[in-house]
Amino acid sequence: MDLRPGGVFKTIMQSPEGDQIPNIGCILEVTENKKLIWTDALLPGFRPIVQHVSGSGLLFTAAIMLEHYPHGTKYTAVAMHKDLNDRKIHEEMGFHEGWGKALDQLIDYAKNSML
Repeated sequence: MDLRPGGVFKTIMQSPEGDQIPNIGCILEVTENKKLIWTDALLPGFRPIVQHVSGSGLLFTAAIMLEHYPHGTKYTAVAMHKDLNDRKIHEEMGFHEGWGKALDQLIDYAKNSML
């Protein structure tokens, strides 16, 4: 990731069978320790997509927001799809479970890095 507006957001998801699904997008907003917003509806440099490069074919914009609380951090993740049909397809593909696993990994990382 190139964590600046217009920077590249590139991930590779891996299925339980080992299939790799590349995804590339554009960072829209970065507020250090508070907010990260990106989309795969644009390419790096805010360039329009001519042909979708993700394996799923579904475009979405995502936001992760962090808020400091006295005994921890509030984590909010929002995914915005172009329509309800795309949202439903993504959910059926395991979207919530995948993001849940990513959050579990983030929590483990935070706990272990504090030791």
